[in-house]
Amino acid sequence: MTEEISLRGTDLRLGYHGATVVENGRIALRRGRVTALVGPNGSGKSTLLRALARLHRPEAGTVTLTGDVSALDMSARDFAKRVTLLAQSHTTPSGVRVRDVVGYGRHPYRGRWRAGDPGGDGAVARAMELTGVAGMADRPADELSGGELQRVWLATCLAQDTGVLLLDEPTTFLDLRYQIELLELVRDLADDHDVAVGVVLHDLNQAAELADHVVLLHGGRVRADGPPAEVLTEDLLTEVYGIRIEVTHDPRTKTVTTRPIGRHTRSVPATT
Repeated sequence: MTEEISLRGTDLRLGYHGATVVENGRIALRRGRVTALVGPNGSGKSTLLRALARLHRPEAGTVTLTGDVSALDMSARDFAKRVTLLAQSHTTPSGVRVRDVVGYGRHPYRGRWRAGDPGGDGAVARAMELTGVAGMADRPADELSGGELQRVWLATCLAQDTGVLLLDEPTTFLDLRYQIELLELVRDLADDHDVAVGVVLHDLNQAAELADHVVLLHGGRVRADGPPAEVLTEDLLTEVYGIRIEVTHDPRTKTVTTRPIGRHTRSVPATT
């Protein structure tokens, strides 16, 4: 049985000021699955993700939700109850407490004057706990580090309580520990909460470790999509990135590891 598709982009043509950036873009996000978008700079990853989030209107093609409902025809409020995006950058409000920033995620459920959201406080508390920012709930957000802020913005997305989570390079500004913790949280959201996740990543090893499905873009087109072991191959990656990339397979974990080879890359001694 295949997982239910929560959000799909089909035959998408996307551009800026008359210049096409993505042609025949396609992607399907499924409940309980993580889909990673990878590819070189300028390949169209973030543009495709923004189209799924309705932040970039397609010149052609469709974006549909479960049941072939056109996402482009929904009201902003109804769409925001089903899809949320963690963008690359945000304007941090001055003097606003963390708990209130996280509360921004409840905007689709509120009427005028912030009324009509009986589950809001609980959703905000759960989101802060999940992302590890509950202890800084009363701190002004503009006093936090970049990594702390990234977790606050993720908590804002989780407070929105949607079935689809889109993330554009979410590990930006995070040190190694918080990168791993954030990616593990993303995996938990898919596994334990049946969330459909679409995430843009530059780190191919993170994509291989995290994702169930990988979409590899090159020159504005989908070059390959499928399980990580089928997409992240030496031939494909070397072609797309224009640099030799070695790929090793771990038969125990069934994962792949990539290693770009440059002029000064040190050779790895053979093991016996």
